Amino acid sequence: MKKPIAPSEKTLLSRVEILNQRIQEAKKYDLYPYMHSSDAVEGVHVTVHGRPMLQFASYSYLDLLGHPKINTAAKNAIDEFGTGTHGVRFLAGTTRVHLELEKKIASFKKTEAAVAIASGYGANFGTISSLMGRHDVVISDKINHASIVDGCILSRAQFVRFDHNDMAALERALDSTSAKGGVKLVVADAVFSMDGDIINLPEVIRLCRKFKALLMIDEAHSLGVLGKKGHGIEEHFGIDPAEGLIDIKMGTLSKTIPSIGGYIAGSTQLVNYLRHSIRPFIFSAAIPPPAAAAAKTAFEVIEDEPWRVEKLHKNADYFLKTLQTRGFDTLKSQTAIVPIIIGDEAKALEMTRLARNEGIFIVPILPPAVQPNTTRIRATVTAGHSLQEIDRAINTFEKIAKSLSIIRS
Repeated sequence: MKKPIAPSEKTLLSRVEILNQRIQEAKKYDLYPYMHSSDAVEGVHVTVHGRPMLQFASYSYLDLLGHPKINTAAKNAIDEFGTGTHGVRFLAGTTRVHLELEKKIASFKKTEAAVAIASGYGANFGTISSLMGRHDVVISDKINHASIVDGCILSRAQFVRFDHNDMAALERALDSTSAKGGVKLVVADAVFSMDGDIINLPEVIRLCRKFKALLMIDEAHSLGVLGKKGHGIEEHFGIDPAEGLIDIKMGTLSKTIPSIGGYIAGSTQLVNYLRHSIRPFIFSAAIPPPAAAAAKTAFEVIEDEPWRVEKLHKNADYFLKTLQTRGFDTLKSQTAIVPIIIGDEAKALEMTRLARNEGIFIVPILPPAVQPNTTRIRATVTAGHSLQEIDRAINTFEKIAKSLSIIRS
């Protein structure tokens, strides 16, 4: 006789079945927009299922993916160290290349030290969960990245969320919470990955100093994007890094930097503590030496080729202003991440399909990744796009949006 399914198993089974049914239904009508494999990649031009397309969903903001100097550095590291390591960094997995990368990160971010970790997600949740405990308070912007949220929950600290980029709400949160002998930590994205806007860093710093709270900033989408030379949010606001107003600087090595991993930069004491306590560092394999060498060289290229940052800024400004002129809602984006608000999920999926049919590769963002009724196309522009290519994408979006009654004809 077949064993009855327990209630908990029924719930799990139904979740799995429902999701798979939704995926199969979407694929049936060519509306499943995720995990399409690229057959070839050359700058902003990709080939997907044999179809050449213009890429408008890339994190390679400075168009460094495939840069010859970066590729050469990775190839040389393979010849010297091979494709992997002998294990975790804490034991036998550290190479000279890892130390050179960390030294370069610290120099770039103007801190005493840095530690490179195998994933950006792990850098965030591992750092927060290892630094904070049950007697502490973590205060987080409501639309911070999931890796920040997970770290806050895992830390077992009191977890308080304030309305997005609302400084009055942040002040109330700081004023109304007690760390009970512990510490307070405010954590926020520099550039918010779904909205493209920028945290009000000067005011966050002022409030943290007023209430004696530590500050952690996630620069996943601001490194190489903000600031005249791409050094990030401090440069953007004209804040001297030497003042040490951001206690914990987090960033990734998989967006502007075309590699894999994440980092934490800060004081020597902080970094030493994390090397001995952060679980994703201690219990995950080291970043492969070719990836570490590529990341280090990418930082050097950013400094050697400042024209890339300048071109990104011009492209992002043109892309945003032109979309707004054509009637699109782009929220409060100020960066290369441009949300095109659709609202209706079915229309977002259809717009994605039609745009790809026209040779423009975009992706939709649906709830729960964003709030209900804010389904969007998240379009990203890079230094690799020409103005003609940007115009082609905008004209395509406009034609499709009018046909779907997303904007007025």
